[in-house]
Amino acid sequence: MTVTHLVTHSGGFHADELLSSVILTRLFPEARILRSRDEAWITPAPGRIIYDVGRAYDADARIFDHHQRPVPGREDGTPYSSFGLIWRHFGADYLRALGLPETDIAPIHAAFEADFVLPVDLMDNGALNPSVAGPLADLTLPVLLESLKPVFDDDRTDADDLAFAAALPVARTFVEAALRRKAAKARALSVVMQAIADAGENRVLELPRGMPFRSAIEKAGADHLLFVIHPRDSDWALTGIRLREDSFAQRADLPAAWAGLTDAALEAASGVPGARFCHNGRFIAVASSRDAILRMAELAVAEATAS
Repeated sequence: MTVTHLVTHSGGFHADELLSSVILTRLFPEARILRSRDEAWITPAPGRIIYDVGRAYDADARIFDHHQRPVPGREDGTPYSSFGLIWRHFGADYLRALGLPETDIAPIHAAFEADFVLPVDLMDNGALNPSVAGPLADLTLPVLLESLKPVFDDDRTDADDLAFAAALPVARTFVEAALRRKAAKARALSVVMQAIADAGENRVLELPRGMPFRSAIEKAGADHLLFVIHPRDSDWALTGIRLREDSFAQRADLPAAWAGLTDAALEAASGVPGARFCHNGRFIAVASSRDAILRMAELAVAEATAS
C-alpha cells in the first residue's frame, strides 16, 4: 500500500506514539510524519496511517487509537496503547524489514510483544505504575523517552515537534537493540543445544564463544549443568547459570575463597596456574588457558556438589 502520511497527535508526546513511529517510519520511509489534532487530518483517508489520535481503532481504515471506550484489549483483557496496536498489525513486517529469518519472525514478534510492548501499553493506560520499578522508576524506558519532551518554559511554537523529531532516533536505538538481542538469542539456540548434547552428563557446558545460553539450557531441561566455559578474547571465562533473567541468584556460585582475587592471589587460593580473576559476586572467573579454566570449573563443581 502507498502511505504518504503518518498522522499522530500534536503537543506533548508519550512513549507509545513515539515507539509506533519507529515501526512505521522503517516500513514507510517516504511518508511524512504529521503531528496534528485537526479533524481533517485525523480522519481516515487514502495514504494515511493514523495512530494515538482519532478516537477509533479500525485496522482496515488504518486508524489505531486507544483513547475511546471501550479501550481496545487483548484476549486476556490487557489494554492496548497505540504502540501495541501498531505492533500487532505491522510488527511482523517490521521484523522482515530488519532482515530477520522468516522462521524467527513469529517467536521474536511474540517475545517482543510480551516483554517490551506490553509494559509500555500498560503504563500508557495507567494499568502499571512506574513505581513498581522502585529506585529505578525514573530509568524505565517510557519515563526516559518522555524526559526528552520540552521543559515547561520552552515557549517556541515548534518545541514539541522538534523534541519529537530528536527523540525518534533515540527510541529507534532502543527498539532495534532489543530486537538484535532477541535475534542473537535465536541464532545461539542451536549452537547451545548442540553443546548441551555434546556435554552429556557433564556439569560444565563448553561453548565456542560467549553467547546467550540460559534460555536454551532451560529449554533442553539440562538441570544438571552448573557452569559454562567459553573462550573470551585471549583468555577463557567460567560463568554461573542464573536461575532467572531478573535475578543474580545462580544454580551454583564459584568458591567463596576465590571472591575478588586476581593473578597470584587467585592462583594460590585455587591452586590453578593461569587463574587470573574471580568477581566478588562469584558469578565469573577468568583464566589464561582452556586447561586452566577447565581445572577451575572442576574445582567449582566439586565444591558446589560436596554437601
